[in-house]
Amino acid sequence: MIERGPLRVLSLYEGFFSGGARVLHSTVLAGLHAQGRQQHAVLSIHHEVRREATLQPMTDDPRYLALRAAGVRITSLGRSTAGAHDLERFTAAELATAYRQAAAAQVVLSLKEQPLRLVNQPGFPDRPVVACLHRSDPEHQGPALDQLLTAATSGRLAAVACCATSTRDAYAAAGVPAHLLQVIPNGVDLTRFRPLSHGRRLAVRGELGLPADATVVTYAARYDAMKNPRLFVAAARQYLGRVAAGHVVMCGAGMDGANADLRANLERMFADRPDLRGRLHLLGVRRDMERVLAASDVVALTSTFGEAAPLCLIEGAMCGAVPVTTAVGDSARIVDGIGFVTRSDAAEIAATWAEAAARRVELRHALTAARPRFSHVRMLSAYASLVERASRGAGLTLATG
Repeated sequence: MIERGPLRVLSLYEGFFSGGARVLHSTVLAGLHAQGRQQHAVLSIHHEVRREATLQPMTDDPRYLALRAAGVRITSLGRSTAGAHDLERFTAAELATAYRQAAAAQVVLSLKEQPLRLVNQPGFPDRPVVACLHRSDPEHQGPALDQLLTAATSGRLAAVACCATSTRDAYAAAGVPAHLLQVIPNGVDLTRFRPLSHGRRLAVRGELGLPADATVVTYAARYDAMKNPRLFVAAARQYLGRVAAGHVVMCGAGMDGANADLRANLERMFADRPDLRGRLHLLGVRRDMERVLAASDVVALTSTFGEAAPLCLIEGAMCGAVPVTTAVGDSARIVDGIGFVTRSDAAEIAATWAEAAARRVELRHALTAARPRFSHVRMLSAYASLVERASRGAGLTLATG
């Protein structure tokens, strides 16, 4: 009897930078690699990426460090978005590296559709490809949607993993064959994202400069138009003006004083009440979001498009913060019974934050009861099965014409 080794899987990343999709995918890879039945590796097209006014080297990224710590091999084509690379063209050396690594794998995963421009190169090895999608706006993905449709038409795609029903529905409407689209809801590590004891919660607040009796609203998002940070700042101005004990925390790439756009927005919005700015805290990128969220009363999202199953809402809720979100993607489904949905209106959002904080104790049981629904154990099992099913289609001849 021949003993088979672990299934070899290569993930293609556009790059390592802050964002929920990379957090989620990296969690999946580390978890599956640790189980031993699959051996995962990552090839990143870029070694550094400029986003949200910040140049983010991959070796500094928490996802990169977590994957390396889990034993996942990571390499890069060496590109930088700060350079003069043609995004749609690859050098012979880059293609040779990518082909060699893909040939050594049995299944290829693509984190979002952008890396499929590499998969669609004529010489790319014939391996089953699973595209992992984490947004609900294919119309905003530019040529990446065309790359996804090309991969589907050519027969390269074995499956498309969608993190939300809104993702599945949007991409089906965009022309991706329905039989390829499979929903695997997002999950988080419940041993990491959990409420803190009262004493530890107060200690974290002290570290963050938050009063023990503050009513804290936390925004965990990168500074991007889809997140609508301007709406959040407008709501924060209203909230701080009406809730004397209110404090607002902003975390994520670009959520710091180095971001000129954010600074200008804050100066404009708080021009009439500069005193309120002292209760708004810019924390930037954090590697301990579980502690920040557990010290919060409310986790907020003000996105207007693009979201599918936002991790910040799940992570915040699992830490005991009440989620309040606009109705985008699967957000309303995520917070059903444990949080609130608002219109994109600053006054309504501010009022709902205050209501959510006031009802946090009342909702504590519902937040606790919802924990099994968001476990990453279920998510890992679903991804493992999908990858294994894809591997059984290896070696099929690609469609032509």
